[in-house]
This record gives sequence, structure tokens and C-alpha cells, in this order.
Amino acid sequence: MVSSLDGIIAKKDNSISWFETSDYYEKGIGITEQDTEEFLKKIDCYIMGAHTYEHALELSKLYGWAYGDVPTIVVTHRNLPIERQNIEIYSGDLNKLVNEQLKQKYKNVWLVGGAMLAKKFILLKLADEIRLSVMPIILGDGTLFFDHIGHEQALHLKDVTAYKSGMVELCYEIRK
Repeated sequence: MVSSLDGIIAKKDNSISWFETSDYYEKGIGITEQDTEEFLKKIDCYIMGAHTYEHALELSKLYGWAYGDVPTIVVTHRNLPIERQNIEIYSGDLNKLVNEQLKQKYKNVWLVGGAMLAKKFILLKLADEIRLSVMPIILGDGTLFFDHIGHEQALHLKDVTAYKSGMVELCYEIRK
């Protein structure tokens, strides 16, 4: 998940211009297109909610489909357009999805959004880790990543990476 420092993952207008930063952190590492490609090759399947899917479809008109040919499951009860053959709509029990379908087929499943779906996965103890990229900006208003999750959740810090752009990536293991 990408977030502002104040925990906002989406502006009310869903714009993503705030992902771009003019900040420069001298001690940070640079990220190359090759680094990104290597990371993305490790992902076997994507899961996203309806709002994230609709937003991804809109962005794909300008930038192309960000998730390539990797199987993508959209969790929703709505009837949404399926524009690619690697996309599947799922509206059932999340425990069954993970334990009866995903675990047998995939090693690295990536939940790309949104906040409500991430919250459900955490509450149902279906997520193993949280990767949060914090951008050097305070947005002040929008959709919060962890909005009233309702219970305490212990985490273990696995990794921290600071980038030249001023973004900081935090990787936490979810303690079960």
C-alpha cells in the first residue's frame, strides 16, 4: 500500500499525482525499473476490491494495465466488467478463497487494495505481512489505510528501506 505520512491512501478525487515527489534524500537508495520488474516477477496473483479495480481500469486507459497477465481476483458482490481474461470476480467467503483456492495454486499473493479489503484480511488473519510505502507528504483528507480496524494487532518489523525520492518502505510481519 502507498500512503501519505498521515495514513491516507487515496485522495477524494482518486488522483495519484501525490505519488510523484520532488523530495531528495541523500542517504536513500535509488530504485530502477529493473528492481521493480524483479519484484513484480515474484507475484503469482493479485487480489483487489471493486473500487481499486475500477480505479485501475481508469488508470489503464492512460498507462496500460499495471498487473500484466498475472491472475487477478476482484473481490466484490457487484457485476463489474471483465476486460482481460486473467481477471476473475469473487464474491464468496474470504477464508475459502485463501485456504481452498489460493494456497494450492500460488506462493506469493499480493493484496493491492483497498483499505476495506485489507482490513478484512487482517481481521480474518489471512494476511502474512504489510508492506507500506510512505510518501513524503501530508494530504490531510481522503481514505485512511487503517480506519477503525477495531482491535490491536502485533507486528514484527522485517525491513525498512529509504529511497532517494524520500519514500520509506516498511515491511511488517503480522504476528498471529
